[in-house]
Amino acid sequence: MQGLNKPYWLLLACGLMALSLNKAWAEKVPETVNSQWVQDLRDGKIKLEGDHAAVDTLILGRNIPIPYDYIATLMRTPNAFGQGPACIVCHSSANPEHSYRGLDLSSCEGIRTGSQESPARPIFQPGEKGAKHILGRRMRNNRMPLGVHFSVGGNEQSFATVRKWIERGAPNDKDFKNNVLPLFARDGAFAPDTPACTSCHMSNQEPPSFHELDLSSHSGIMLGADSVAKGVNNATKVVIPGKPDQSSLFQHLVEDRMPPGISPTEDRDHPNTRILLRWIEQGARCN
Repeated sequence: MQGLNKPYWLLLACGLMALSLNKAWAEKVPETVNSQWVQDLRDGKIKLEGDHAAVDTLILGRNIPIPYDYIATLMRTPNAFGQGPACIVCHSSANPEHSYRGLDLSSCEGIRTGSQESPARPIFQPGEKGAKHILGRRMRNNRMPLGVHFSVGGNEQSFATVRKWIERGAPNDKDFKNNVLPLFARDGAFAPDTPACTSCHMSNQEPPSFHELDLSSHSGIMLGADSVAKGVNNATKVVIPGKPDQSSLFQHLVEDRMPPGISPTEDRDHPNTRILLRWIEQGARCN
């Protein structure tokens, strides 16, 4: 440090020491969620416009742990997922004599256990993507044909015909050509005063066919949905041969979206629905 006066030398040494300490502190102290938020705000990475953006940016985008207390509130709140009664009005007990499907949504244990009326089964798997399991499907998927009232049963011959075909392995045989395929092209085949399935799903091109789904041929059905958007090899299969309950084609025919009677125009990706599904993906913790 020759040529430097002592005061300047001390000042330089102190400055270097401060930089070193700041670096060590920065490496040791983890960045908090709030400090990340403030920095992203300063960097112009955050733009909040409406509930969806707030949920995306503040919660889902940062994988904030969802507390069960919030899920419990949703289950008790009318219109939490769209226009309709609170979930626990219909599902508040594991006793099928008092609660639909013996499903108790009034407690964390009840939600994790699932429906107790035969066939008893869980409605999701903690830690997995929730959208494809029963709860996620019932929150998001509209029954087909679009707008079918929830009071329409799912036990008529047309439903049984499709179910048996899938159970047999979904072959392209005489029964399919004579009894199954015509159902998709017939008005009112699955509910009164409804259009034929092929009115909306007639090719693998969108437009005009929703989700690039072609229900006018065996090859189109087995190809599945979104084959152009995702590529043929990644198309979403709507039929799982031998497994009608896992085939979205059959699920959409018989499963009503919750809450009952909700309009198909209601947002299927409601912010609260997305928070509920994230809670499941995070392990559906009860504390």
